[in-house]
Amino acid sequence: MSADPDLDLHADPVDLTAALVDVPSVSGEEKVLADAVEAALRREPHLEVVRVGETVLARTTLGRGRRVLLAGHLDTVPIADNVPSRRDGDLLYGCGTSDMKAGVAIMAHLTAAVREPAHDVTLVLYDCEEVEAVRNGLNRVERERRDWLDADLAILGEPTSGLVEGGCQGTMRVVATLHGRRAHSARSWLGENAIHAAAPLLARLAAYEARVVDIDGCVYREGLQAVRIAGGVAGNVVPDAAEVTVNFRFAPDRSPADAEAHVRSVLEGVAGADLRVTDSAAGALPGLSAPAAAEFVAASGGTPVAKYGWTDVSRFSALGIPAVNFGPGDPNLAHTRDEHVDVRRITAGAETLRRYLA
Repeated sequence: MSADPDLDLHADPVDLTAALVDVPSVSGEEKVLADAVEAALRREPHLEVVRVGETVLARTTLGRGRRVLLAGHLDTVPIADNVPSRRDGDLLYGCGTSDMKAGVAIMAHLTAAVREPAHDVTLVLYDCEEVEAVRNGLNRVERERRDWLDADLAILGEPTSGLVEGGCQGTMRVVATLHGRRAHSARSWLGENAIHAAAPLLARLAAYEARVVDIDGCVYREGLQAVRIAGGVAGNVVPDAAEVTVNFRFAPDRSPADAEAHVRSVLEGVAGADLRVTDSAAGALPGLSAPAAAEFVAASGGTPVAKYGWTDVSRFSALGIPAVNFGPGDPNLAHTRDEHVDVRRITAGAETLRRYLA
C-alpha cells in the first residue's frame, strides 16, 4: 500500500478489509489510515464528515425516526510480521483482520453504499482503543463533539464470530500486599516470609466459585483470578513484602463499588493482606429490550450471547445508549501472530447489517 492509500469504500468488504490491513495503524500511529478513511468518506455526498484528532466521524441527516451508531477502532496491536495481508482460501491473514478491521470495513462500506438507510446512521472510527483508556479517541469525541454520539443503538464491530454479544463484563484490578520481616535466609527463623504469607490468599482464590448470572437471556460467568505475583529481595534474603495482583471480571449487574465490596469480602482478613484497587471499569447491561436493539437482533437471525471481556459498549451504556458487539472476527485470534478472519463471515456480517440498515 502506498504512503497515501486510496480506499474504495464501495469495494467488496473482503477486499476493503485487506486494504485496511495493508495500512499499518498501530495505536498512536493511525494518522495515515485516518486520512485515507476521511478522504474516502468525504467523496460521499450524502454524508456529513468531521475529524476529531485521529478519529473520523460521518453521518446521514435524513430525518429518520431512529439513529444507529456504528463504531470501530482503527488501531491495532504492534505488528508481528503480519502486514501486508495475505489470502489463503477462505482465510484472510494480517494484523487487525479479526480485531477489528473486518468490522470497520463492513461498517464503512455500508455507510457509503446505503444512501437511503431506514435509520439515520453515524459512523465513528476512532483511535487508541488497544492502549490505556485515557488515550481512547472516544474520550475526545465525548468532550468536543458529544452530539455526534447520540443514537438509539450503538453497534461496535468488535470480534464476536458473527454473533450478537450483549453488554460486557466489568473489570477490576486489586493489588494485595503481604507483609513480613526481612532476615538472612541462613537464619530464616528470625524473619517472616511475605511470599509464604501469600499462600492462604492464593488458596482462597483457587477455591473461589464464580457466580453465573442470566441477564436478558445473556449468561455471564464471573471470574476472580491472581494474574501477577511479585516479591523477593535477593537470593539470600527472607522477603518482607510481596504483592499479588488480582483481576475480577464481574457481571454488568454489579457496579464497580459493588465489585470492590465483593472482592474485599472474599479477600480481606486473609493473611493480613492490604487491598488496593488500581484500576476498574464498569460493565454494560445488554439493553436488548430497547426497540432498536431488538430489531437488530431479529435482523441477525441468531440468539444473542453475553460478551466475555470489556469493550467500549460500556462507554455508550454510561451515556444511556443501548449497545451491542457484532463483528466477523474471532475473539480468540485477536492479537495473535497468525491473526486471520474467515471471509465468509465478513460477507455474512455485511448482509446482516445491510438488512438492518436498508
